[in-house]
Amino acid sequence: MAEAKKSTVRVVQIASPIGRKKDQRQTLMGLGLNKLHRSRELEDTPAVRGMIAKVSHLVRIEPAE
Repeated sequence: MAEAKKSTVRVVQIASPIGRKKDQRQTLMGLGLNKLHRSRELEDTPAVRGMIAKVSHLVRIEPAE
């Protein structure tokens, strides 16, 4: 069977978690980000969108290719 193409979103870390609250640092780790300018391509789900919203000041969202 052919799978439906799942939409993805690319997230790039643009700010350091140093001096941020512990839950924000843990959210970045949950997204797979741990150093500046690292990027991850993640499934576009409500859970991922919620995590991105929580650390929106630390990440940049780019269109997935």
